[in-house]
Amino acid sequence: MNSRKIDRGDTAVACPAQQDADGVWRVHGYSAARAVLRSTDTRQAGLGIESVDKLPAKIRRPVLYRDGPEHREHRRQTARYFTPRRVDEHYRELMVGIADREIAVLKREGRAHLSELSFRLAVDVAKAVIGLTDSKPGTDVRLERFFPEKFGKPGFTSLHGLYWFWRQNFSWMAVYFGDVRPAVRTRRRERRDDLISHLINEGCTNSEILGECLTFAAAGMITTREFINVAAWHLFTDEGLRTRYQIGQETERIAILHELLRLEPVVGNLKRRTTAPVELPDGTTIEAGALVDIAVGVANVDGASVGDDPLAICPARPIEAGLSFGDGAHKCPGAHIAIQEADIFLHRLFAVAGLRMVSPPRVSINEEISGYELRGLVVEVG
Repeated sequence: MNSRKIDRGDTAVACPAQQDADGVWRVHGYSAARAVLRSTDTRQAGLGIESVDKLPAKIRRPVLYRDGPEHREHRRQTARYFTPRRVDEHYRELMVGIADREIAVLKREGRAHLSELSFRLAVDVAKAVIGLTDSKPGTDVRLERFFPEKFGKPGFTSLHGLYWFWRQNFSWMAVYFGDVRPAVRTRRRERRDDLISHLINEGCTNSEILGECLTFAAAGMITTREFINVAAWHLFTDEGLRTRYQIGQETERIAILHELLRLEPVVGNLKRRTTAPVELPDGTTIEAGALVDIAVGVANVDGASVGDDPLAICPARPIEAGLSFGDGAHKCPGAHIAIQEADIFLHRLFAVAGLRMVSPPRVSINEEISGYELRGLVVEVG
C-alpha cells in the first residue's frame, strides 16, 4: 500500500549506500543516513553553499552554512528560543490567534487557497520567534516574491538574466527595508528576548542579520506552509484518518502529523561533504572529501528501521517524522514549532462546518533538494 501523495520516484532501499560513477555517495538506508547526518566529520553541502563560500571571510555566515565548534556554540545559545516549553508558554496563544484569524477569512469569503492561509500563519509565527515584529505591512507578499515558484538565473548577457538580477536585488532590499531594518533599529535601542536581539549582542551587522532572517524564512516559513498543505490533502482524501485526527487528543493528532511528515518529507534530499572518513553501520567507509547525497524520502520508508508497510500511514511507529527534520548538528531547531502550529491550524480548520476541498493542489518539485511545492488547493465552506 502506497499512501504517498508526492511521487519522487524510487522508494526501494536496494543498497543502504553506494558510490556512483560521478563520485557522489548516494545514501538510501535509514541507519546509514542517520549516521552521516550525526557524524562530526561532515559539513553542510548544497543549498547554495558554494555561493556563500565566495563571500569575504570577515562576513559571518548564516548558521545554516556553518559547522564545527562555532556552529555548535550558536545552536547551544539559541536553543532556548525553540524548546517545547517556551513554544507552549510564549507562542501557543499567538498561534491560536493567527489560526483563528485566517479561518475567519475563509468563513467570510467562503473560499480560499490553503497555501495563502497557511503561509500567512507560518510567516507571522516565525516573525514572532525571530523578532521581526516591527515590519511594514506585506511581509508575506515580499517573501513570496523572494521565494517564487520558479527561479531564473541572474546574469548580464541577456534580458532574462538582467531581469532576474534586478528582481533578486529588489527582493533583498524589500525584505531588508520592510522587515529587518525596522526590527534591528528597535532592538539596538532596547534588546528583547528574541533571536535578532541575540544576533545584535553577538556583534552582527544588519546585512548579516538579514542573511539569518532569510535563512529562517526559508527553513521555517516556506517548509511549514508546504507541510500544512500536504497534511490537509491527506486528511481531505482519507475519511478514516480525518476522523481519527478530528476526535483525537493533541498527542494523537501530533503522532498523525509526525507520520505524515515521515511519509512526505518537505525536503527530499540533504547533502553533506565529509571532512574525514565516515564509517557506516554496515561497515562501509565513505572517504574524506566525498559529497554525500542523502535521500531522506527513501530513508524514511526503509522497512528495516521504520517497520512493516513503510509506505502506509501508521502513527504508532517508533520513529517520529523519520529524518524529515534532519538529524545531528543541523537538525531543524524549529521542529516543535512547525508541528504545533500545523496542529493548531489544521485542528481548527477541520472543525469548520461544511469544509470541503474544491480542487486538489498541483505539485511541482524543486530538483535541487527534491522539495515539493503545492499550489491550488482550494477549500470552501458553507
